[in-house]
Amino acid sequence: MEGIEHRTVGVNGINMHIAEKGQGPVVLLVHGFPELWYSWRHQIQTLSSLGYRAVAPDLRGYGDTDAPTSVHDYTCFHLVGDLIGLIDSLGLDKVFVVGHDWGAIVSWYLCLFRPDRVRALVNLSVPFMRRHPSVKFVDGYRARFGDDYYICRFQEPGVEVEFARADTAEVIKKTLTSRHPGPICVPKEIGFGSSLSHPISLPSWLSEEDVKYYASKFDQKGFTGPLNYYRALDINWELTAPWHGAQVKVPVKFITGDLDLVYTTPGVKEFIHSDAFKENVPLLQEIVVIEGAAHFINQEQADEISNHIYDFIQRFK
Repeated sequence: MEGIEHRTVGVNGINMHIAEKGQGPVVLLVHGFPELWYSWRHQIQTLSSLGYRAVAPDLRGYGDTDAPTSVHDYTCFHLVGDLIGLIDSLGLDKVFVVGHDWGAIVSWYLCLFRPDRVRALVNLSVPFMRRHPSVKFVDGYRARFGDDYYICRFQEPGVEVEFARADTAEVIKKTLTSRHPGPICVPKEIGFGSSLSHPISLPSWLSEEDVKYYASKFDQKGFTGPLNYYRALDINWELTAPWHGAQVKVPVKFITGDLDLVYTTPGVKEFIHSDAFKENVPLLQEIVVIEGAAHFINQEQADEISNHIYDFIQRFK
């Protein structure tokens, strides 16, 4: 990745690795599961060439950033605190934010808690949904999709062993190339590792070199930190009670693919295209659904996503 610089910054009590390139207004690129700063490699190059400074961290628990062991170190307050610390370390009052998957969830929380630090938001794949006043997140998922729903399975201590049954590179290949519609259910008797036995042909947008980079970092860190994001969901439900019913009040563009595992989960497509999404995010300006695109859209449709990001944020430059 020519010209991308790497450094470590101290934020919120941890050491965070960031990749950055360019000069100009900062665009903070926030990755999801199971990913790294590397998922934004194409957007870093494009945005830096268009007059922006692209900054992509490895989030807490991932890559070359510290990975505390306790699930209680992965609440939405910790994750947003990390991003605020990063913004502060850059010496800035406000930045543009782009999030995908868990990065989108963290970015929604960032805009909910600290809208004063965000110029505009582009979020991919995961819409903002209000907290239910009486049903915790995992209980809600379990009631709708059963015990085998992947988020419910991720709550189980030691589920990391299932990932260890397969080669890490194969886990990455299977996850990033999946076009299986939601909801994703993985029974215990199959497991997250044993279901990865068949060979996978890589699409044009993902190379063996890309997979090798991801695998090297997950071999180094393991999956416990990333899984702790899911294990802290109900803690987040408790912590965010003061924000129940609050709206996200920053300018927003939302992008997904029509084959995305979130978009194809029952009820999500209908919510995204209903008035409820707009009620929760009153400054939602655009919803883009890219035909034929699945979940890891910032890699699969890299140029189109980069163009969508630029088209939106340049309005606020």
